[in-house]
Amino acid sequence: MTLNLHRDVDGPCLVPEGSVLAIGAFDGLHRGHQALLAEVRQRAAARGLVPAVVTFEPLPRAFFSPTPVPRLTSLREKVEGMTAAGIRDLLSLRFDTALTQMSAEDFVRRVLVERMSAREVWVGSDFRFGHRRTGDFALLESMGAELGFTAHAVEPVLIDGERVSASRVRTLLAEGRFAEATPLLGRPFVIDGHVEYGNQLGRTLGYPTANIHLGDRISPIQGIFAVRIGVGEGPCSWPGVASLGTRPTVNEVREPLLEAHLFDFSGDLYGRRIAVEFVAKLRDEEKFDDLDALTVQMRQDEKAARQALGMNPILVDA
Repeated sequence: MTLNLHRDVDGPCLVPEGSVLAIGAFDGLHRGHQALLAEVRQRAAARGLVPAVVTFEPLPRAFFSPTPVPRLTSLREKVEGMTAAGIRDLLSLRFDTALTQMSAEDFVRRVLVERMSAREVWVGSDFRFGHRRTGDFALLESMGAELGFTAHAVEPVLIDGERVSASRVRTLLAEGRFAEATPLLGRPFVIDGHVEYGNQLGRTLGYPTANIHLGDRISPIQGIFAVRIGVGEGPCSWPGVASLGTRPTVNEVREPLLEAHLFDFSGDLYGRRIAVEFVAKLRDEEKFDDLDALTVQMRQDEKAARQALGMNPILVDA
C-alpha cells in the first residue's frame, strides 16, 4: 500500500470513504505506537474503511520547549514506519502558532470530521489536544456521538511493569542502555541518511568515515559508539565505530554530525544511504590537544568497538 502524505489543516476531504483514525506525535514509533497502529489497521480492514493517522511536525513538546528537544525519528523515518504499518493516509500537521490557537472543538470538526472523515478515532488514554490542551477523551466521546464517530482509548503497553513511552526510550538511549531500549522500540535504535562529503581528515588519520549530517534534528545520544552499518537496503551487519557530536578537536561544527568508520571496508559510499545501528557506547566526546593524541584514542576506540561487537581483538599501539 502506498502512503499519501498531507500537511495542511484546510482543504477538501482527504478520505471520502471514511477512516479509522489514530492521533498522536508518534516519535520513535515504539511498541505502544505499534499496538495503536495495528488496532487501526485491523479495525479499518474489518469495516472497509481507510487506516489513517494525524500527527504533528515539529513535535508539540519541541514547539513549546525553550531548549532543543531530542527526537527519535525524523519525519521521513516516521513516514516509512507508517507505510510499513499499513497506514494509507497520513496528515502531518504543521505544529505552529495557528494550530496551537485552534480550539479543541474546532480541531475535531475541521480536522477529524471534515478533513479526515473519521468513523473511529483511536488515541492514547492520556491524549490531550486543542488550545491550552483543553480537549481530552471525554470531549472526543461526546462530540463523536454528535458528529458520527466513536472514540477509543488504548491502554499503554507495559514492559517489565513499566509503560513504554518515547521519553523512557530517550532516557535509556542517552544513558547508552541500547539493549534495554530495543524491546521498547521493537527494534534496535538506528539513524540513517545519505553519505555526504566531509573534509576527509579521518582518511588521512587512517580512519575514513561515512558522514551523515543531522541538520536541525537533535539526537538523543552523543559520543563514541560501537555500531553495525547497513548499506542501501541491506541489513545492519557491517561492524564499525562511530562518533556523533560536534567534533571538538578539529573543525568543531555547530550541527551534530554522525561519522561512521566501517572496519575493513573498501568502497565508495558517497551519495548512498546507510543505516547506523548503535550497539554500545564507548565514551563521551572529548577534546584532544593535537591530532596525534586523537589518533591514539581512535585506535583504542577501534579495539573497544571490536570487543563490544564480539570480534577478534586487534593489536593497538599504546
